[in-house]
Amino acid sequence: MANLDTGEFSRPVGFGIVGLGMIAGFHARALAETTGAKLVGVVAREAAKAQAFAAQHGGGWATDSVEELVARADIDVVIIATPSGAHLEPALAAIRAGKHVLVEKPIEISVERTDALLAAADAAGVQVGAIFQSRFGAGAQALKAAVDAGRFGRFVLASANVKWHRAADYYRGWKGTLALDGGAVLINQGIHTVDLLQWLAGMPETVAAWTARRVHTQIEGEDTMTAMLRFPHGALGTIEATTAAWPGWQRRIELCGENGSALLEDDRLVRWDFRDVQPGDEAVRASAVAEGAPSGGAGAANQISYAGHQRQIADFVAAVRTGKRVAVDGREARKAVALVRAIYESAAAGGAVTRVAP
Repeated sequence: MANLDTGEFSRPVGFGIVGLGMIAGFHARALAETTGAKLVGVVAREAAKAQAFAAQHGGGWATDSVEELVARADIDVVIIATPSGAHLEPALAAIRAGKHVLVEKPIEISVERTDALLAAADAAGVQVGAIFQSRFGAGAQALKAAVDAGRFGRFVLASANVKWHRAADYYRGWKGTLALDGGAVLINQGIHTVDLLQWLAGMPETVAAWTARRVHTQIEGEDTMTAMLRFPHGALGTIEATTAAWPGWQRRIELCGENGSALLEDDRLVRWDFRDVQPGDEAVRASAVAEGAPSGGAGAANQISYAGHQRQIADFVAAVRTGKRVAVDGREARKAVALVRAIYESAAAGGAVTRVAP
């Protein structure tokens, strides 16, 4: 592992990518635009695919061996972009080699596998981050600042909606399988919004949920779900998600409190209403999504922007250089997994009230 105190990082922080599905291209483009970062090498099960990806994105070096990649001295951070249920094994290989690890969402598909990853990182003294790029949008950041400043007062309702569309061919392969996706719409498409909701309103303590396969009946997981939430502070809430709604709407976060309410669509604050008006409120109400701001994939997975990935990778580079804590570390990422698994447990029990694991 690189010594963060020796000035070694006068050179670019070297990154390797394991897994070269669609999302890996977003990481590669984000790395290319991040000062102080460099894509050094990539891994895919097919060596030819790895070589083609490296040539396209300037990675330079390609292999079909995770062990070969993590052994390289010029790779400091390994990005894990394999299917969700196959994050743990390459992450452990990287950690054993003393590399920092940045994992695509969700960090893993179960609390147990997540905890195994975090325990290994703690023992090795390396940083673990997980991609929740939606936290880095200007709208999400403004909303978080208002929450932290107490502008809502007592929360009343906190809700999340992900009403998206995916074509049938999206589910060819590992997506929607229990072994590698861990479920379907909630843990895959909904996980970003689940993370935003708990980041803003706090972790619910109990849930009651139901799932269904309404259109994508060929998959193992759910294409539609709904959950009721109860928070420790007394507020209530809901989560709704589907990949079966044509044509797909922007995701929504709604926060309602005794002194104010706000509505976030993708990263645009379309309602911003507070009892006590403060300077800057009108600017927030008038704002639209800035060019390049993180955006959702309501109609197709490839509709997202890589701007959020770039911001999060820049944060990770700064953490590696300085030793500071990454903005979204592994324990932050664990919260969304714990909430999702509690929802699935409740749904499997027919909507029984289920406590969220600490």
